[in-house]
Parts: sequence; structure tokens; C-alpha cells
Amino acid sequence: MLKVAVIGLGDVSSVHLSAIKGNTRAELVAVCDIDETRKDIVPGVNFYTDFQEMLEKEVLDCVHICLPHYLHYPVTKACVEKGVHVFQEKPLSLNSEEGSDLVKLEEKHKDSKICVCFQNRFNETFEVLQKIVESEQYGKVLGIKGLVTWARPKSYYDNKPWRGKLEFAGGGVMINQSIHTLDQMQLLGGEIKSIRGSVDQLLDYGVEIEDTATASIQFENGVKGFFFATIANANNSSVELQVVFEKQKFTIKDSILTKLDEEGKKVEMIEDSKMPGSKFYYGASHMKLINKFYECIVENTDEYVHVKDALPSMKMIDSIVKSSEQKREVKMQSLEASI
Repeated sequence: MLKVAVIGLGDVSSVHLSAIKGNTRAELVAVCDIDETRKDIVPGVNFYTDFQEMLEKEVLDCVHICLPHYLHYPVTKACVEKGVHVFQEKPLSLNSEEGSDLVKLEEKHKDSKICVCFQNRFNETFEVLQKIVESEQYGKVLGIKGLVTWARPKSYYDNKPWRGKLEFAGGGVMINQSIHTLDQMQLLGGEIKSIRGSVDQLLDYGVEIEDTATASIQFENGVKGFFFATIANANNSSVELQVVFEKQKFTIKDSILTKLDEEGKKVEMIEDSKMPGSKFYYGASHMKLINKFYECIVENTDEYVHVKDALPSMKMIDSIVKSSEQKREVKMQSLEASI
């Protein structure tokens, strides 16, 4: 039985706690949060306000990190140096430079597995779409489109000010709301050649981070990508991910994968599983990835999302920001050389 702990009892931790509770290979033995009022969220387990104290006192196999972005690297580092496996919420890091430091940490501590929570890779719709791309049965991929049009009120930042500060969040809509879409786009498109992007603030929230981002992505294989994300929409609309082939077009929207029939009408292929009671954009794949990671720990295998697998999305974000600042196309090789 794996001895598991959770650090950070904020919004997303409920999904992790539910997955831990539902896994027969794991036992939640401790939780940690600086807010003592959250002590009763998980009754019957040891509660700490200092994660270092928890690491010293508890015998742990795996720690779930559900913390603000700026704490991901130092807390992950502390855990793996204690020989504890880590399941880390997205994003990987504040930026690609810090992400590269995590890659080095992963390589140095090979006995401590680090899984980054890109759970949307395991949505049923995306898994099928990936296989279609790999099969080449509809010809070459011509284009990939990713759209995220959500809404966040000013109170979202007022209630948790770290979200609006570059020092603590690393960015806005890209790193927080749409990083999964960037990750999926690079998985489908492959190596990226260059990016031309723009970031902006359409909302007068008085924060340091972007609320809207647009990018044209050129992949090494000639595929053209288009990415758009904003939190300036009226509501949280469904994420849309579309792949255009020479002979067909596939779209994931409203958690359903569709293609076009001979008359140009949409045909539903598969729908994602849903987790009752959770926010719709969380989906049900947190549990799939957590279960997979526990299996990898027990059986000492490596079929999970490694740090190096999560780094491309950070490079994409940095490239879009750099392109926006310099008002020019950014070559991916030049960014990697500067890290």
C-alpha cells in the first residue's frame, strides 16, 4: 500500500483527494496547507502547516503537489531529494528555464519519479485523435487549431493575488487556463520550428499577467498551427481542438470527437468520461493519470508524463511572450539555445 500525502488543499486538491480515496493501492496518510482552517477538509489524517516538517515526520511513497506555480519547483525538489515520488499539478514550472532545472533534477534523482499532471492527454477523445494522426489514414496533417475561450472575474485574482503576479504565477491565460491545449497541439504536431505570437490584456483587472494570447505555430513537418486563448469571454465555452487532414477534419468540442461524413455533417465518434460534481474542464482523466502513476511506482515502469514531456509547453509559452515583446517570429532553436 502506497503511503500518500497532499500538499496544498486549494480548489484542485479535491480531485486528487477523490482519486486517492478511490485507489486500492494508496492510503492518504497526511495533508499539508499553510491555512489551518483547512484542517478538517480531510478528517482522520495527519495535518501539517509546514511541508518540510511533514517530509521529516512521515514515511511517504508519493506526494501530490497542488500548490501555486512558484512553489512547484522548490517543493518538488525537496520531495525527490527525500526519495519521495511526486505527482505535480500543472504547470511544470514558472518558465522554460526553471523547467530545464526540473529536467536536470529528474535526471539526477532517477529513483524518484516525477509525474506532471497533463491529464487531458488521457481523455478518450484525444487518445483516439492521436491514433488517427499516427495512422496517416486520412493523409497528411495540414493544420491544428486550439481555442480556449473562458471567463474569469476580477475576484478570481483578488481572492488569490498570486494568480495575477508574474513572480508567482509565471503568466496568465496560457500557463493557467490553456496550457493543456498547448500541450496537446505539440503532441499532435510534433517538433516546433517557429512561433509568431501576441499577448494582451483586454480586461482592466490591474494584474501583471496576460488575459489573452494568440499564436501562429509552424511545425517542422510543415503543419500550420493556430492557437487562441482568453479569459475575457462571457462564460467558460468548450475548449476546441481541431486537426485538418488532406482527406478529413476532426474536432474535439464539448468533450466529443467528431468527423465529417460525405455530406459534410458532423458524426460523433467518442465522448470523454465525466467526473460527477467536478468542474467540467477538469474532466475525469485526473483519476486515470493518477492510477497510472501509482501503477508505475508499484511496478517500477515509466509510462507516465515525465518532466521532459511537459517542458515543450513551457517553451511554447516563453516563445509566444518573447515574440509578442519583440514583434517578430521566434525560432524554437534560438529559445532552446538561450536556456
